[in-house]
Amino acid sequence: MTDAATAANRSSGRNPISALPLRDLAGFTHRWVDAEGIRLHAVEGGQPTGPTVVLLAGFPQTWWAWRRAAPGLAKRFHVIAIDLPGQGHSDRPQGSYDTHTVASRIQAAVTALNVRKYWLVAHDIGAWVAFSLALKYEERLHGVALLDAGIPGISLPDAIPTDPDRAWKTWHFAFHLVPDLPETLLAGRERDYIDWFLKVKALSPNTFDSAEIDHYAAAVAAEGGLRASLSYYRDAAESARKNHDALGRQHLTVPVLGISSSHGSIPDMAASISPWADNTTGVVIPHSGHFIPDEQPAAVVDALTAFIAR
Repeated sequence: MTDAATAANRSSGRNPISALPLRDLAGFTHRWVDAEGIRLHAVEGGQPTGPTVVLLAGFPQTWWAWRRAAPGLAKRFHVIAIDLPGQGHSDRPQGSYDTHTVASRIQAAVTALNVRKYWLVAHDIGAWVAFSLALKYEERLHGVALLDAGIPGISLPDAIPTDPDRAWKTWHFAFHLVPDLPETLLAGRERDYIDWFLKVKALSPNTFDSAEIDHYAAAVAAEGGLRASLSYYRDAAESARKNHDALGRQHLTVPVLGISSSHGSIPDMAASISPWADNTTGVVIPHSGHFIPDEQPAAVVDALTAFIAR
C-alpha cells in the first residue's frame, strides 16, 4: 500500500453505519481502513512509540467494550480497538464469518494502520478470532491474551449442558445456529435480548447502564448486524475445522495469557488452551462475571501490563 493510500485509510472518513451514532473516547481517534475489500472501524490512541496493543471485543458488544480499560493501557502503550466485521461501525459483509477468514481481515486492518508487530487482546468471540489469527500470523504477534471464551474446536464444548445451573451460560450457541428462527424472534426486540446478556452474565446487574445497553442493541440492530452476529456461531464448525487443520501442522509458540474471572464462563482459560500452546500462563480476575473489561478494567490493565512486561 502506498503512503498516500495508507494516509487515506487512516483518515476519520465517513461513518458507514449511518444508523449508529459514533461514541468518542478521550484521547482516541476514529479510523476506517480497507481490509480485503471491506471497511473496518478502529479507534486509536495512547503512546505512538510504545508497544502496540490491539483489542477485539465479542458478542453482543463493540469496540466500546474497552472504553474503561483502554485509557489505562494508553498510559504505556499504543492502543487500537477494532470492530470485527459485522460489529459496531465496521462493514457487515455477506459470506463467511469463520474465524480464519475474519482473522485475515483483522490482520489486513492492522497492516493498513502501519503496525508490523503487536500484542493481541481479545474477549469472547473476539478471542475466537484471536486464536485463529495467532495460528495464521504468529510471526506478527508478540503475544496474545484471551479473555473468558470457549474456542471452536479447542475448548468450546460439543454439547450444550442441560443442567439449568450451567445451561444459561451456553444455551444461545444452539439457538443462534437455527436458520431464520433467531431473526424472526429477535428483529425489533434486539434490546430485550442484549439486556438479558449484559445483565445476567455480568456479576452485578448494574454493570451496564441504559445508555450502554441502548448502544449495543442499536449496533446489533443496525444494517445487518443481527445477521452478522449470528454468522459467527453458524460458521463455528468451519472455524473449528480450520483450527484443527492448522494445529495439525504446528502448535502455538507465541506467549499466551488466559484471563478468567471468578464468575465467568471458562474457569481456567490457560488450562483450556495449554494443550495447543507451548507458552501459556493464566490469571483469574476476582469479583467479575463474563464481561471482565467492563467489570474489572483496572485488574485487566494490570494483568496485561504484567504480561507484556514479561
